[in-house]
Amino acid sequence: MNTNPNAERAQRLFGRRRTWLFFLITWVTAFVCEYSSTRTGLPFGWYYYTGSTLGEELYLSNIPFMDSLSFTFLLFASYCLALLFLAPARPAPGETSRAWPHLSFDPTVRRSLPVLGLTVLFFAFIDMVIDPVALRGDRWFLGRVYYYPDPGIHFGVPLANYLGWAVVGSLSLAVYVPLERRLPPLDIDLMQRATGPILLGCGLYLGVLVFNLAVTFWIGEPLQGLTGLFMFIPIVILALLRLSGALAPRDAS
Repeated sequence: MNTNPNAERAQRLFGRRRTWLFFLITWVTAFVCEYSSTRTGLPFGWYYYTGSTLGEELYLSNIPFMDSLSFTFLLFASYCLALLFLAPARPAPGETSRAWPHLSFDPTVRRSLPVLGLTVLFFAFIDMVIDPVALRGDRWFLGRVYYYPDPGIHFGVPLANYLGWAVVGSLSLAVYVPLERRLPPLDIDLMQRATGPILLGCGLYLGVLVFNLAVTFWIGEPLQGLTGLFMFIPIVILALLRLSGALAPRDAS
């Protein structure tokens, strides 16, 4: 039985086969890119794992398994956030035009370039909060698990790292979408009532964001924390407007 809450959220939106396909493709892509980057500098730039958690967690070669696995949940959460903005929405039957919308997991929209492009943007964006605080893991319970031999301009993180995240997201989706088209169609009722699963994915995104911002302020990095906070305030406001129906017209179908 699957007891992973993140996977359960994905299965409610994707269906079981699509969930495993999405997570497997993303994990393999992330692992290959991390393996490459720690040896060639591509696509994240040069960085190295310290091995400080050897014996405490599973490593595949020199890569901590949980590190590459985390890409899968974050890409799913980013996808849900993109769907929140761009999925067709309509009021529930019998509700007023200003009621909470029902978001649809419409196949044309969910495979569209705007949704996939926004997913990659949100995916790279959240790492701009995660990576700087993770780099300072020796100042909180994470520990110093990796380092950059040439610290970058964004609080020690090279800009190439964020480009690498965009590469992982783009490659994962570019492989997933054509394969997903070959799978049997999802249940129509599931596709038309996707609000709950989409919002759960958005909640995962928000939870990761809030946790990392909280740790950033806690370790005494106010400028770093404020930078991340002001990056995401507009996104949160726009998301609330979208949910209220004020950002975009609803689909009346």
